[in-house]
Amino acid sequence: MEQEKSYFGGIVDGVKSLCTGFGVTLKEYFTPKVTEQYPENRKTTLHVSARHRGRLIMPLDENGNNKCIACKLCEMACPNGTIKITQKQIETEDGKKKRVLEDYRYDLGECMFCELCVNACPHDAIKFVNDFENSTFSRDALVHHLDKEKFEAALPNITDGGNPIEIGTWNTKKK
Repeated sequence: MEQEKSYFGGIVDGVKSLCTGFGVTLKEYFTPKVTEQYPENRKTTLHVSARHRGRLIMPLDENGNNKCIACKLCEMACPNGTIKITQKQIETEDGKKKRVLEDYRYDLGECMFCELCVNACPHDAIKFVNDFENSTFSRDALVHHLDKEKFEAALPNITDGGNPIEIGTWNTKKK
C-alpha cells in the first residue's frame, strides 16, 4: 500500500518536478541551433537518406527496356489503387500468347509510399528513389506513366543519397 504524502510533501515533490523541467528547458535553450539552408544550398550540401522513398520509377536495363511483364502483382498489392496497369495480349512467332505492358500509370499524389508494390514485383521492374522534389500546382502533373518516361533526378546524385553527410557536422556551407 502506498504511503499517503502530507500536503507539504506533495508541494515539495511538485516543486522538484517543476525545477527538473525548467532545467531541461534551460539546457536546450542554450544549445546551439543549426539550420540546413534549403533550398538555397540544395545542390551543394543537401543530404537525403538513401532509404527515403521519394517516388516510384521503372529502371531500364542495358538495352533501354523495362523489365515489367504486366503481371499486375504490384497493382494488386497497392492498398489504395495508386497503380493502374494496362496490358495487351500479343502472339509470338512460335504461336504462343504473351502479355505485354501497354501503360503503367502511377499516381504520386495518392501514393502512401508503403513499398508493398516494390516488394511484390518478382522481376525488380520498379523501385523507389529518394528524389523528393515533386511539388506542383496541378494534381494532374503527379500522374506518371512510368513505362513511357525516363527518370531524370532533379538534383545531382540524389538517388545515391545526395552529398555525403559527416557525422558531427552539419551541411550548412554556402554555395
